[in-house]
Amino acid sequence: MQFRNLQDVLKFFVDLINNYLVPLIISLALIYFLWGVAKYIQKPDEKGREMILWGLIGLFVMVSVWGLVNLLGGTFNLINTQPPMPRF
Repeated sequence: MQFRNLQDVLKFFVDLINNYLVPLIISLALIYFLWGVAKYIQKPDEKGREMILWGLIGLFVMVSVWGLVNLLGGTFNLINTQPPMPRF
């Protein structure tokens, strides 16, 4: 991939974060939650309950922020638009 200017570099990193990093982090939180459920089913103790709680909190926060960003982007018509880049 060739980068012709700063805008191409920024677009590459934003796409990398949106397409790979965010889904990976959400997947890890879901796996952590399911691991807690499995632990709690095997042996109902405080550790499994704590994993379930923190997994749910993590998923809730990530999905809420994701939804808020999409809501604000749609409200201010920022979806799929690129900010103006300064010219030097």
